[in-house]
Amino acid sequence: MKFGARILKTGIAIVLALYLSELLNLPAPVLSGIAAIFAIQPTIYRSYQTVLEQIQGNIIGALVAVSFVLLFGNDIFMIGLAVMVVITINLKLKMDKTIVLSIVTVIAIMESQDGEFLNFAFIRLSSVLLGIVSSFIVNLVFIPPKYEAKLYTRITDVTEDILKWIRISTRHATEHTLLKKDISRLKAELLDLEHIYSMYKEEREYFKKNSVAKARKLVVYRQMIITTKKAFETLKRIHKFENEVYQMPEDFQRSILQQLDSLIRKHEQLILLHIEKIKSIEEIEDWDQDCLSRKELLAHFFEQQNQVDEMHDNLGHLSARLVPLISAVIEYDEQLEHLEKLIVSFQSFHKEDNEISVQYEED
Repeated sequence: MKFGARILKTGIAIVLALYLSELLNLPAPVLSGIAAIFAIQPTIYRSYQTVLEQIQGNIIGALVAVSFVLLFGNDIFMIGLAVMVVITINLKLKMDKTIVLSIVTVIAIMESQDGEFLNFAFIRLSSVLLGIVSSFIVNLVFIPPKYEAKLYTRITDVTEDILKWIRISTRHATEHTLLKKDISRLKAELLDLEHIYSMYKEEREYFKKNSVAKARKLVVYRQMIITTKKAFETLKRIHKFENEVYQMPEDFQRSILQQLDSLIRKHEQLILLHIEKIKSIEEIEDWDQDCLSRKELLAHFFEQQNQVDEMHDNLGHLSARLVPLISAVIEYDEQLEHLEKLIVSFQSFHKEDNEISVQYEED
């Protein structure tokens, strides 16, 4: 959902709730407007869940309010006691999100009224429920949230930032303090990625065929996020062991640089492959021509370990301190390989489903 969409939808929901209240000649349209505020949610699925919860919570509030008025009257102390009972019931039923609107319903029903009380209570409850339903209609019809395009875009942006920093860091062309500050920002953006992924996961498909494609897409996007996190972990270790890498032999530094450059190119191309900007990685570039296998990289590292430790005996096993960095590079490679398999597999079985999402992303 784009910036400002939820604000716009809240305003539209309030207008709709107030308009319908006046159209139906309900005496307290403001209650419908207030109720509409609480039911707007970032996804249609959450909106549906909220409608059900709010209806249940408000029926509980209405039943408690009516019972108290019939048994004890509507003294202000009774209103306070009724509110306490409603809060307790909502908490017991694990319906925390409905508490506020349930309280509004209790106060609205138990306030001073004219005419038949039960009729008055029904009208007030109807006003609240009308606001809830209005929000659901708005969430369903106006600017329905589409999270796949946003998720892909955010994954692309965060990944590009991380890969940019890896390139710069491996060439010793960055300020240590600047990268440290950006690492904190990237960590927050990765958390935001998880949030957007959960929003996309909650979007429901109404046809079985689409549901199967959606399930497999979720696996692909989950792996995309995992791979980006591995790239971020590699960046953090490059940053942490920058001095140790600099003291290693030039041949080893060159090998690490070539290895990371190859993995970065593969990562960039896999992101493009997912939306079919390229047909296959092999047709664009032989990305692994300078890339060692994971076994070869580990063997090359151990070949130099004893030599390096003898040269830098006073530093205390310099090469051993680089094991976490080598481990991160190998894990990053493994996740990229798994991501490639998932993307190729998805496109083999769900090509048309992917074309639809690509068209949306380009728009």
